[in-house]
Amino acid sequence: MEPMTDDSPPADGEDADTGDLTHTTDDGDVQMVDVGDKPDSERRAVAAGEIRLQESTVEAIREDEIGKGDVLATARIGAIQAVKHTWETIPMCHQIPITNVDTEFSVAEDRVELAVAVETTGKTGCEMEALEGVTTGLNVVWDMVKALEKDESGQYPETGIERVRVLEKEKHRG
Repeated sequence: MEPMTDDSPPADGEDADTGDLTHTTDDGDVQMVDVGDKPDSERRAVAAGEIRLQESTVEAIREDEIGKGDVLATARIGAIQAVKHTWETIPMCHQIPITNVDTEFSVAEDRVELAVAVETTGKTGCEMEALEGVTTGLNVVWDMVKALEKDESGQYPETGIERVRVLEKEKHRG
């Protein structure tokens, strides 16, 4: 897919001038952006992030030695479920038809990286869904390995979810 070039002004809810608060009325009340008049477009967003872990924990993930089960398979399911339910957890997100979700894990020496690509055909973007997939997928990793990550006082001094960001966002005329 080639990125769309669109010189037209942004529609409500899209990257309009930063002074425009599209989720509030003139009186300051919260509202959902009306996207009803926007044409459907093919859209794609990719988000990524990582969880920093002890090297011994990463090795246990690689060797499938985590007592709770297959960490990456479980995290993949969690990420996909989160993408599908984003509209239920982010108050002003529209429910959108998800057409595809791809997850890609990369296991490094001291971290697990996750990229989530989301595709839809609709009136609004899917970057929030991609971000939700990344954060939930990484939270699932943490949940699955927390027994190995805790120190003697029950804390997580080396564990952290970091660098969560949108890598790309595309919109193509349908």
